[in-house]
Amino acid sequence: MKGRIVVLGQLRGREAAALIVDGQLVDLIVDPGDAVALAPGAICRAVVDRQMKGQGGVFVRLPEGRGFLRETGGLAPGQAILVQVAAGTEPGKALPVSQRLLFKSRYAIVTPEAPGLNVSRRIRDDETRAALAALAADAMAGSAYGLILRSACEGAEAEVITDDITAMRALAEAVLADVAGAPELLVDAPGPQEEAWRDWADPAPDDLADGPEAMHDHGVDEAVDTLLGPRVDLPGGAHMMIEPTRALIAVDVNTGADTSPAAGLKANIAAARDLPRQLRLRGLGGQVTVDFAPMPKKDRATLEQQIRSAFRGEAAETSLAGWTPLGNFELQRKRDRVALATILETTP
Repeated sequence: MKGRIVVLGQLRGREAAALIVDGQLVDLIVDPGDAVALAPGAICRAVVDRQMKGQGGVFVRLPEGRGFLRETGGLAPGQAILVQVAAGTEPGKALPVSQRLLFKSRYAIVTPEAPGLNVSRRIRDDETRAALAALAADAMAGSAYGLILRSACEGAEAEVITDDITAMRALAEAVLADVAGAPELLVDAPGPQEEAWRDWADPAPDDLADGPEAMHDHGVDEAVDTLLGPRVDLPGGAHMMIEPTRALIAVDVNTGADTSPAAGLKANIAAARDLPRQLRLRGLGGQVTVDFAPMPKKDRATLEQQIRSAFRGEAAETSLAGWTPLGNFELQRKRDRVALATILETTP
């Protein structure tokens, strides 16, 4: 089926949202539930614990468990601070947290630590940008906080955008005024359907499916079964295996029966193009090491161009480190979600 379809419903007993584009599942958000103490995006009051010499950071006590904060300037043990869960992590490890809080809604992002008013670059019409900038200036008058107006503002009613900014500003002001005290959750992470409404609204979906059977009817259940296994089939009989370990994510690309140099490059390009989607859907991040199928060394530049093109525009921060001396390709992807396998292992 052509077009963008947002699917809202339940996946194995958990609230979930799926984005399908031209019949292919391209994004999936599932409520982590008890799989993690605090989900990415949650804002809480924390208490500074002890600095870790040689690790460039400090542990903090959270409402549940502990976090690891890289910014240590001006912090003292026992000090209460506000932090936001920046990423997911493996069970048993401290959650990465940041003091750079972001208050996100459908139209606006309030940034207390980054002053300035900005309009999404995706909005290119000069007149629209000027109108939105004026609206932002009015809504944030008297505040030292920064603001980013998201691309979903294009075409939205001015009053709706203003109300949205006002609500986010008020929330930010209330939270930042509540620093003193014991560790406490102040703003919970958004649920899957709220996050989908916030992040998938631009461009507007062509269809919305909602209901008890929506995930099943659109093949999301079946796709998840595949995502829980390591094998990803590629065109021409090739495949790649994606296998998370505690240290890194190992990806192995195979050509199948055809072992010619041309088949190797073809399989590698197909794997490179699909890898961002696979990591996104599986909720995987951290160090990724790819063992591509054998191919002439002269083809590396062609393949690397495909890799860079595939990861361009990804929401999760990704750093492409390049080729290792042993001929593997390495990259670092931010753990922006809890791993799908970890969530579904704890399904009620």
